[in-house]
Order: sequence, then C-alpha cells, then structure tokens
Amino acid sequence: MPRSERWQLDPASYPFSTVTETRFQDLDPLGHINNVAMAALFENGRVRFNRNLGLERREPGERWLIASVAIDYVAEAHFPDPMEVMSGIGRIGTSSWDIYSAAFQCDQCVATCVSTLVLTDKSGAKPLPDALRRRYEELMVKR
Repeated sequence: MPRSERWQLDPASYPFSTVTETRFQDLDPLGHINNVAMAALFENGRVRFNRNLGLERREPGERWLIASVAIDYVAEAHFPDPMEVMSGIGRIGTSSWDIYSAAFQCDQCVATCVSTLVLTDKSGAKPLPDALRRRYEELMVKR
C-alpha cells in the first residue's frame, strides 16, 4: 500500500467514528502501541462500523472474508490515551469492497488502514446485493 494520502489523515473524510481504549499490554518495549495491537484496534473499528450498519445480518449461507489488510503507520501511538477509529467505504467492486480507516489519538492521525472484504457463499464469491451496494455508496469516504 502506498503511503497515506492527505485526505486519509483528515477526520472529516470518514462517515463513521468509534472510540476504544488502549491497554498497557498493547505496548512494545519502547512504549509504543505495537503493530499487532494496532491491527486489533482497526479490527475493532471495522467490526463496530459493520455492526452499526446492521451488516452482521446476512442471508443464510452468506459470509464475508477478509482478503487483505494493509496498515500504514503515520506517527507513534501511546497508552493510556484512547484511540478514535474512523471508517468509510473506499471502493465497491462486484463482490468485494474496501473499508478505509484511520486511527486518531489526541487529534493526530497515527495510522491508516485499508481492508478488502469479499462476500461469499458456499459456491464462492457472490455479487453484492443492490441494497448493500446502495448502503455502501452512502458511506463512501470523502477524498
């Protein structure tokens, strides 16, 4: 993933926000939030984004899979300050979509993330239903 673009560092670019606490156990030996903990913070933000939209309710047999996650570390993050994870839809494909997220601590962007998800059923990738596509279009990031 290329370095974060300017719009990704702006909280106004994202339609959804959630705040989560950092933990002492998230620290590396240098006192920074470690990369595994940052991935978990983004996962928590992504799950809350999906749940807020009611996306945990799928058709029987449907599921979505994470195809890729790319994190760009922008600045150091520390305990005990909370982390605000902001998210929005960055791309909508035939059966996949990208969730763009940014983590902010003390009003500064510390990392950005792009997660690609794919809608599947027992036969493989499945086209996004029109209703879901329309909902995602409402939640696009502002570039």
